[in-house]
Amino acid sequence: MSPDVRQYLIITGNYWAFTLTDGALRMLVVLHFHQLGYSPLAIALLFVFYEFFGVVTNLVGGYLGARLGLNRTMNLGLFLQIVALAMLAVPAAALAVPWVMAAQALSGIAKDLNKMSAKSGIKLLVPGAQQGRLYQWVALLTGSKNTLKGVGFFLGGALLMLAGFQGAVIVMGGALLLVWLASLMLLRAELGKSKAKPKFTDILSKSRAINVLSAARLFLFGARDVWFVVALPVYLHTVFGWDFWTVGGFMACWIIGYGLVQALAPRLTGRHRGAPPGAGAATTWALILAAIPGAIALGLAAGLSPQLVVITGLLLFGVLFAINSSLHSYLIVSYAREDGVSLDVGFYYMSNAAGRLLGTVLSGWVYQLYGLEACLWISAALVALAALFAGMLPRQDAVHA
Repeated sequence: MSPDVRQYLIITGNYWAFTLTDGALRMLVVLHFHQLGYSPLAIALLFVFYEFFGVVTNLVGGYLGARLGLNRTMNLGLFLQIVALAMLAVPAAALAVPWVMAAQALSGIAKDLNKMSAKSGIKLLVPGAQQGRLYQWVALLTGSKNTLKGVGFFLGGALLMLAGFQGAVIVMGGALLLVWLASLMLLRAELGKSKAKPKFTDILSKSRAINVLSAARLFLFGARDVWFVVALPVYLHTVFGWDFWTVGGFMACWIIGYGLVQALAPRLTGRHRGAPPGAGAATTWALILAAIPGAIALGLAAGLSPQLVVITGLLLFGVLFAINSSLHSYLIVSYAREDGVSLDVGFYYMSNAAGRLLGTVLSGWVYQLYGLEACLWISAALVALAALFAGMLPRQDAVHA
């Protein structure tokens, strides 16, 4: 096994372990606070700091990765997640809302440090001429991460039943501690450390390609979360009459399937042999995706069966969104410069986090005032904006010329 493949497997293993705890922790918090009588919107607001600090972390984390090395930022992310889990292992009487929000904020910082480090690290392990291989590695990492996040939802529910809330976070914290210790010993030192010492002002991208792709990413993920985060689970519970276990299981299966499609994106886009897709593919797939939420809204307005329209539409949306997300994840790694790659990737994922934050807030607010159809129309408009920005992207060879 070559050293680069070995490092890729270590990075992927770290990312997988972290993602399992991240998905399980979200399900634990949702179910535990539901048992305490919190409304779905109130529970969603517990995660606002998680998303907000993702914006900050990606900016600062990219700078730290370039200054200190990606091995250190990845290990720091693992350690902070252990601390967040330890914070939630206190007795139930001490789990006040501000304390849980603080733990979620720390978990959000940890998650984006880990993700930025993993995505940036792959850029440095694949020769620049092997863009097809880069696309496949990025797709595999991204898709497997989301699949495991869905598995984490099931894991969180199972641990809650078997060990209770406190016992569940202790078990996860102990397991992640072992992963962290192994990572400290095995992950290559100086990975991703910039040869030129970047200034703090370098956290803001000066590349037109990075800025345009970041804008497209913001609108793409805002379009998903504006109806997926709060509106859809509440709609499934109140309109379909599903209990929370059914809603959680359905959402977990959707995320697992979404991750599998992401991993298969190189084959689905027809570029698994030879050259990977160019920037034009991001525009095409976004335009196709934009039609789905609009079609769901029209179907609901026409009085068609909500179960048929929403579930079928959600499955189509998941497949197309996964392809769009995988294309974007490849393009940012392709566009990013090799020296200081984490600065470009960090700025890009800052936009990703900002889109999730925008979508999360809009999802609760718009659904509460206007219902699911309004959320869907906003989703369609945001995807159209993502397609507009994707259409402004330059060719990869022009960026690195």
